[in-house]
Amino acid sequence: MAAVTTLPASLHAQDTAADESSQDALGLDEIIVTASARPTNRLESSISVSALDETAIAEAAPRTTAEIFRQIPGIRSESTGGDGNANIAVRGLPVASGGAKFLQLQEDGMPVMQFGDIAFGNADIFLRADQTIASIQAVRGGSASTLASNSPGGVINFISKDGKDDGGVVMATVGLDYEDYRLDFNYGGHLAEKTRFNIGGFWRQGEGPRDAGYTGNKGYQVKANLTQDFDSGYVRVYLKRLDDRAIGYLPMPTLVTGTNANPHFGSLPGFDIKSQTPHSKYFTTDIGLDGNNALHTTDIKDGMHPVVTSVGLEAVFDVADGLKLEERFRYSDVHGRFVSPFPAEVGAGQGIANSVGELLTGAAGTYGLVYANGPSAGQALAGNALVMRTHLFNVDINDFSSFTNDLKLTKDFGPGSITAGYYKARQNIDMDWVWNSYLMAVDGHNAALLDVTDGAGSVLTRGGLYAYGVPFWGNCCQRSYDVRYNIDAPYLAGTFETGGLTIDASVRYDHVKARGNYAGTLQTANFDVNGDGTIQPVERSVSLIDNGNPSPVRYSVGYWSWSIGANYMFTSDIAGFARISRGGRANADRLLFGVVQADGSVRKQDAIDFVDQYELGVKYRSGPFGLFVTGFHAKTQEQNFEATTQRFLDRSYKATGVEIEAAYRSGIFDLRAGATYTDAKIAKDAITPANEGNTPRRQAKLIYQITPAVDFDVVRAGLNIVGTTKAYAQDSNELVFPAYTQVNAFVNFRPMDKIEVSLNANNLFNATGITEAEEGSITPGVDNYVRARSINGRTISASLRYEF
Repeated sequence: MAAVTTLPASLHAQDTAADESSQDALGLDEIIVTASARPTNRLESSISVSALDETAIAEAAPRTTAEIFRQIPGIRSESTGGDGNANIAVRGLPVASGGAKFLQLQEDGMPVMQFGDIAFGNADIFLRADQTIASIQAVRGGSASTLASNSPGGVINFISKDGKDDGGVVMATVGLDYEDYRLDFNYGGHLAEKTRFNIGGFWRQGEGPRDAGYTGNKGYQVKANLTQDFDSGYVRVYLKRLDDRAIGYLPMPTLVTGTNANPHFGSLPGFDIKSQTPHSKYFTTDIGLDGNNALHTTDIKDGMHPVVTSVGLEAVFDVADGLKLEERFRYSDVHGRFVSPFPAEVGAGQGIANSVGELLTGAAGTYGLVYANGPSAGQALAGNALVMRTHLFNVDINDFSSFTNDLKLTKDFGPGSITAGYYKARQNIDMDWVWNSYLMAVDGHNAALLDVTDGAGSVLTRGGLYAYGVPFWGNCCQRSYDVRYNIDAPYLAGTFETGGLTIDASVRYDHVKARGNYAGTLQTANFDVNGDGTIQPVERSVSLIDNGNPSPVRYSVGYWSWSIGANYMFTSDIAGFARISRGGRANADRLLFGVVQADGSVRKQDAIDFVDQYELGVKYRSGPFGLFVTGFHAKTQEQNFEATTQRFLDRSYKATGVEIEAAYRSGIFDLRAGATYTDAKIAKDAITPANEGNTPRRQAKLIYQITPAVDFDVVRAGLNIVGTTKAYAQDSNELVFPAYTQVNAFVNFRPMDKIEVSLNANNLFNATGITEAEEGSITPGVDNYVRARSINGRTISASLRYEF
């Protein structure tokens, strides 16, 4: 595996777990610590929860962190954006604008970001999976509403190794049919009888799974923790440093024929949607203005570039008989960049040239196009060639720093317990949007930039750049904002057991205070961007940031969340549970530039979105077989804003469905499987009532994953199959995304003790799977140029792993 790729099964995993797994194939005895007031196993809990161990993660053959999430029932992970910027949904809760709005990503029980859908700052950009991960636990619905902030849909928690098991691993991975080189390591053990440590991480470099023309993925992560055990508890210190560049894939030119109901998504001549990208070695630098309206040069190869330095503390002690104190703290210094080309329009070159020429000169006419760089620099573009009007999404992440503190006290009393806690957090969101407009040839292999010429052959543009700003979108998007969000959340949870019945309830009050300011576009005539003393056509109208007239953000809002559940053990192997929950999600930066009032206030109905959920489930195991089934119904409110369409949303949704998770292990054969059926509807749309009753965009009725494997001790081999039924491109429910199935494969060869050689293929049969499109309909019977994202084509990697 390449990008994440690197969590294969431990060499001894099959031997050490064989007997236990045959009696608990689904891992129902695993202790759950995520979004839970106190540790309990999956069988006895009243929440819908899954756990992935190292083997399950590795055998998914993931190329990115978000591809791992496809193995979790109830989770829809659109992982086509590269190693970050994924759209992640749970149980039909919508992904109306991107990111993971109703779902929280955590590391060791603490949030990666307080808000999972910050524009150009989705939480998964700042999260990497590597050999330091012991397991991933995922809670859907339930107590996630009350035991974490801003996560009524669920919590996915990456749990780190802590040195309990002495030993380490070194693993080298290489892409066989694409350029990617990666080295992973992890080592943990005891410094003394009660002192242990773990340290690990990765280094990587390569072009990535698509033809970018340059090194698109480059960076490293180091994570470490040190634990001191005491007779009554322990103290653990965490450290993390992430500095990684990951190419960000946005929608790209796609040919669509057929009809809206039965379309065919394919590639344009010279542009393969499965293996290529608009990124190019001829487009690696942007010279424009920064957030202070000063001349600034951006390295487009930065892509998604998170720079994270974190320090954390975890202390757990029995302070008295039946009384436990838990303290968790983390501070993260976060900054970086998000930069990637976005095709705002794909069309015939002549029409786009005429549009740009008129914009720059004020006169309609016939204008020309010449190559601005590349092997054909200075030559005219063919008259019938396709052109991309490209907006460079260029965002400076100045400060996303945060701190989080969670303090709780649990008292056990006979048949039950009660937990009281206080959660305190702050999230900075300080960023500048400095977008420019370019013209590019439609070419998947190192596309060249294009200049526009007038009738006399004079060049009007500047090395492919035709505007400082995005006039095609009304010069909407030069923006700067610096807002701090403070969260205070006391919570209370109680559990009572009698016989085989366990009842639990929890309540949380979140108080959110937002303070800061934001500034939008100031369109300015005749601004000498490069300071050469001459106003060129591209400088006659320039988008600046109106820093002299910022708007305030000043509001506070509070809201209650609650959850009640019950689990009943019919036998030691059969249990059923039921739960009802109401959780809130505070909106953050997506309220700016339209919803925040002139005085900085926000209406409560805009600031908070609520999710009501009802769950009913059953858990069963018998010998080598395990089954976990959960039925759910959810009602969701949503206020949102989408950057690419400049649309605000004001809606409510309903979703009803069922999650199924199963496993079977016997002899040399084992099988893991999951499926989620969801019937989701837009219940109300205050802005576009015509959407009411439609299925939310990109929401399929059925998603599934199946992983069969055989193990002959020396060789283990299997498939990981993920798929989806059809979905709609947009909420208007016109253009359909066809169903697809992606087959991944793996072979692990253990020639001797402690050594493993692995070969895996992602998308073995090179399937096409569309996960996102900007257009909502096509014209039947003609060639349509749509901007869409497909899953990556086939990539094969090999790895060599040594345990010590």
